[in-house]
Amino acid sequence: MACSRTCSQILGLSLGTTALFAAAANTVLLFPNWDVTYLLRGLIGRHAMLGSGLWGGGLMVLTAATLISLTGWRYGCFSKSGPCQSMLTALLSSGLAFLGALICFITSGVALKDGPFCMFDVSSFNQTQAWKHGYPFKDLQNRNYLYDHSLWNSVCLEPSKAVIWHVCFFSALLCISLLQILLVVIHFINSFLGLFCSLCEK
Repeated sequence: MACSRTCSQILGLSLGTTALFAAAANTVLLFPNWDVTYLLRGLIGRHAMLGSGLWGGGLMVLTAATLISLTGWRYGCFSKSGPCQSMLTALLSSGLAFLGALICFITSGVALKDGPFCMFDVSSFNQTQAWKHGYPFKDLQNRNYLYDHSLWNSVCLEPSKAVIWHVCFFSALLCISLLQILLVVIHFINSFLGLFCSLCEK
C-alpha cells in the first residue's frame, strides 16, 4: 500500500509537470516568431486558438495531478480516506486527465495534418495572383508538407518560419499528451493494485 502511495506521488508530480509544459507550448503557438501582432490582428490558426494545450492537456490534467498527489500524500481531506474512497478519487482523476490529454492529442494531430495558418500566394495553386491568409497545405494534392521540407520556406510568406514553428510546437504537444495518456494508464493500474492489496491486508 505504501508503494502504491509513493507511485501516486511520483505520477502526480509527473502529470503536473507535463501539464505545465503543455500549457507553455500552446501559449507559444499564440505568438509566432514571438510576435504579439498576429494575435492582436486575429491571424492565429484555429487549432492554436482552441487552446487544447491550455485547458485540456494543461488545466484538466493539472487538476487531476493535484488530486492524485493529495491522495498519494494523504493530505487534508484525503488523510483518512479508505481504499474505496481512494479508488473513486483515482477513477475521477484518471478520467479527467485522460479526457484532457486525449483532446489535446487529437487537436495536435489534426493541426499537424492541416498545416499552419499563414499568408500565402494563391497563384501557386491557381492562375489568380493574390495573397491571402489560410491553410495552404490542407488541400495540397499528392504532396505531404511534413515530409517535403522544400515547401517549408517556399509556401508560407508570413509569418516567416511559420511551418517550423507550427510543426515543432504541435509535435511537442502531441508527444506531451501521449505521455500524459501513458501516465494516466499507469496511475489507474497502480490504484487498482493498491485497492487489491489493501483488501487482501484486511
